[in-house]
Amino acid sequence: MTGESGQPVYDMAVVRGFALSALVWGLVGMIVGLLAAVQLAWPEANWGPYLHFGRIRPIHTNAVIFGFTLGVVFAGTYYGIQRLCRVRMFSDTLSRINLWGWNAIIVAAAVSLVLGHTTSKEYAELEWPIDVALAVVWVVYAVNVFGTLARRREKGMYAAIWFWIATVITIAMLHIVNSMALPVSWMKSYSAYSGVFDANIQWWYGHNAVGFLLTTPILGLMYYFLPKVAGRPIYSHRLSILHFWSLIFIYIWAGPHHLIYSPLPDWAQTFGVAFSVALIFPSWGGMLNGLLTLSGAWDKVRTDPLLKMFVVGLTFYGMSTFEGPMMAVRSVNSLSHFTNWTVGHVHSGALGWVALTCFATLYYMIPRLWHTQLYSQRLANVHFWLATLGIVLYVTPMWVAGVTQGLMWRATNPDGSLAYTFIETVAAIRVYDVIRAAGGAVFLSGVFVMFYNVWRTIQQGSAELPEGALPNAAPATAGGA
Repeated sequence: MTGESGQPVYDMAVVRGFALSALVWGLVGMIVGLLAAVQLAWPEANWGPYLHFGRIRPIHTNAVIFGFTLGVVFAGTYYGIQRLCRVRMFSDTLSRINLWGWNAIIVAAAVSLVLGHTTSKEYAELEWPIDVALAVVWVVYAVNVFGTLARRREKGMYAAIWFWIATVITIAMLHIVNSMALPVSWMKSYSAYSGVFDANIQWWYGHNAVGFLLTTPILGLMYYFLPKVAGRPIYSHRLSILHFWSLIFIYIWAGPHHLIYSPLPDWAQTFGVAFSVALIFPSWGGMLNGLLTLSGAWDKVRTDPLLKMFVVGLTFYGMSTFEGPMMAVRSVNSLSHFTNWTVGHVHSGALGWVALTCFATLYYMIPRLWHTQLYSQRLANVHFWLATLGIVLYVTPMWVAGVTQGLMWRATNPDGSLAYTFIETVAAIRVYDVIRAAGGAVFLSGVFVMFYNVWRTIQQGSAELPEGALPNAAPATAGGA
């Protein structure tokens, strides 16, 4: 579809839908996450039978990963692919099915989890009817993406598209293989695998859900939107392709590091450790490619809150992709495993890298989707500082608490008995749980600021194209589309 000017008319309705739903699910998921943090610090806040930690924790993870993060990824891919291919999405109908079907799945996930229906698999707790629906909607998304790529007007494919392709293909494979189950009732099933084989499949899925939901598509957002905000081309296209192929080859094999000191064969554990350590190199290559893109534009970082978010996000990406491989090394893992150190590591990546990149992406897109300027750059700056302070207050006490737990658990008396009981360990880290909850509250306050800023931006804009404006034109004072 083209306009009177001959330019393609892109489908921005689906982008607007996913941008708004992502904001809603992000707010809901982070409120539930704060409640979970409060429950760990003050156990009396566990309200049964539906709102205790065991039920709301998977609601938190599913809402922020599949509702918020993937909502931004869907919005970003629909926004970016049409422009990079210079063609409208393959099917408006498939776009709508993707939008409404995905949000229906998130609602079904929240309801089923609060009612206690769960497979108990990390990041894959949903029971089989919802899993089937998820696979169907994902295939709809895949057909729409590949159909668009097949009829693109640009012969070359920019690096961001490669990262999004990897996400589409790999998540389908991971979800289908890991979710193979034998249904015994409408909302109950048992895994098709057993024992350590089931654990290995689960963590092949679990680690690569991090790799191909929280890494590759977010890198795609970074490769597309960072150069747009900075007004400069990506530092090195050659490095971006090297980054892509090395990352996806190495990442897929790192899952067994979750099963160190388990019944999994030693060779498989060592295999996972080796590939985990090797991940440092492509990960840091991507981080440097992003940061070096700002060469000659660092003066903009002082005043542009979006660039601040991208820079701090890339910094956390570099930190977490060094920390993770180090935690996979056996000697370090023996101290860190099952402790809050792991919680700190996960949230340094999830809040620092993923959330900040998603926030910057939304801040960039929303004024363009409603043909206006961002309501307040100052509020966006406030959001950046609240988010950064919240991350520090959250992650730092979790690192300290994790090391404390690990050291107390391994401490022994001269006769070989344990020096501390489990409850003594819980009491020792309570102060850090309180600080973690405070950090979560600060981070969440920044999301409320963003919600208000976006709401006012939408109020002053319009989804309809202003009369006389070219299709896909950006706000006059807000840079290029």
